[in-house]
Amino acid sequence: MKQLPAPGNNNNNTKTTTFFALKKQTILSQLSRPDESYTDASPKGSVDVGVRHLIGHINAHAGLVTTSSCAGRVSVYLEGRKSTTTTAAAAVAGGGGGGGGEGGEGEEGGRAQAVPGITTPAAAASAVGGKGGGEWLFVSHDPVTDEEEHGGEEGYERLLLGGGPELVAASVAGEETAAARRVEVDGSSRLIHFKFEPMILHVLTASLEHAQLVIQAGMEAGFRETGAVSLLKRQADDEATPMVAVRSMGLSFESLIGAETDGHRRLIVSPQYLKTLVQLANERFVENEKRIARFSAALEAAFAPPKGKENWEDAQARRERKRQEGLRRRDEVKKDKSIVAGEFTIDFILQEPDVL
Repeated sequence: MKQLPAPGNNNNNTKTTTFFALKKQTILSQLSRPDESYTDASPKGSVDVGVRHLIGHINAHAGLVTTSSCAGRVSVYLEGRKSTTTTAAAAVAGGGGGGGGEGGEGEEGGRAQAVPGITTPAAAASAVGGKGGGEWLFVSHDPVTDEEEHGGEEGYERLLLGGGPELVAASVAGEETAAARRVEVDGSSRLIHFKFEPMILHVLTASLEHAQLVIQAGMEAGFRETGAVSLLKRQADDEATPMVAVRSMGLSFESLIGAETDGHRRLIVSPQYLKTLVQLANERFVENEKRIARFSAALEAAFAPPKGKENWEDAQARRERKRQEGLRRRDEVKKDKSIVAGEFTIDFILQEPDVL
């Protein structure tokens, strides 16, 4: 393992030490709260069960602390209502709603912090692509259960699209399924997205050396888009405390599955296609769990001391130990000299003078 700066023992830079130490202390204090009183800025408001052990493992390292996390999720998202000017422009251009976006949540929003754009649908409008003012119809951090529990293939439709009065089922009053799914998507339609996202984790590190080891572990585990920001010093006398994002786009996928027009939601794909998406997402959950386990193992190996050296210490810790040992020896020598000098003085005073 590389020799790492020891947080809290940097005599040349107390500002960085204080910043990282205080930040970590605050985060750990929040995480230590009981589940019933804990809350955070994510839409869920709590730490995902699937990464709690990993978070505890990471935070046990002196130079690391997690700031946000998501164990992985499958979600269905309804875009926000488009503004009047956007709708008019889309109508002139002959185009409909955009194909991306999740209400402004992105990987840094809905997964890591609150989503300011998510309000009641009538209270906000969104741009093309659905940014802002959207609505989560379904979110799960675990595989979706079997279709039998939801009434067969059409049960997925009700589960994922909300199942409220806004939903127009795939089979209505004996109509053919294909005809029931026929829906006009225009500039005012709100598109519905089905999406799977693997784990994403943000780790604040005490130094560039710590960040490099976390990035290396993430890459080895299959989180290929792992990287770091805040690599530069905030001020001239500071040291960098990089933020590492552990993530991968390789397992992610997204598909349009429906639309809401005039307040009515309909699938624009077949129930069988929707079932296929759910099955694919469940398979990705399994692979995601394997990568999380590999990342945990790789991180443990990266920060482990060299084999056969149980009492191994880095160069800075060794210098500090040697300095303390030297100070103790100096004090002992001074003490010994003081005792010897005192004995000599007493002996000199008590010695009787020679008689001539």
